[in-house]
Amino acid sequence: MTPRAIAIRLAEPRDAQAIGLMSRDFIEAGLGWKYDAPRVLRAIRDRETLVVVACESAKSAGDSRGAIAGFAVIEFGDERAHLVLLAVRPSHRRLGIGRRLLEWLLESARTAGIASVHLELRAVNEGARRFYRAMGFFETVLVPGYYRGAEGRKEGALRMLRVLRAPGPVPYTWHPPRTEDKT
Repeated sequence: MTPRAIAIRLAEPRDAQAIGLMSRDFIEAGLGWKYDAPRVLRAIRDRETLVVVACESAKSAGDSRGAIAGFAVIEFGDERAHLVLLAVRPSHRRLGIGRRLLEWLLESARTAGIASVHLELRAVNEGARRFYRAMGFFETVLVPGYYRGAEGRKEGALRMLRVLRAPGPVPYTWHPPRTEDKT
């Protein structure tokens, strides 16, 4: 599999089930399943949320739309965005798919005037920590017991942040044309 065989696109309602199953298996394993198909579908339809998928080309996937190799969900606020979920199938990791998904979302956030992107991850997930550090995020706080696992087991979360611009009003780059006073 080459990175060129993967296309990034907006998620469609028909992708909700596959995204939900990937979240269950690759992100929420052992925690209880929150991002099932109905919740993912609501995110896809939410105007303040962006859901993107990385798909194999239809030719390499053997079907008409291509199999989903990864996905990401980000929620936008006024100045802050929250990266809710990002996952890549284990068979497709280390091919740059996660980087491409995150770069797509970061560029969307910059375009929307977002000042910072925040996320949480399991504190024990060293691979994710390295990935997000390499993508310009820094660790802000460790939150013990953030995640509730099966049988009441709790896991800590690490919060991370990437600053895209200084907080405050978005600088305007467009100004209306000046009109000459004709009096």
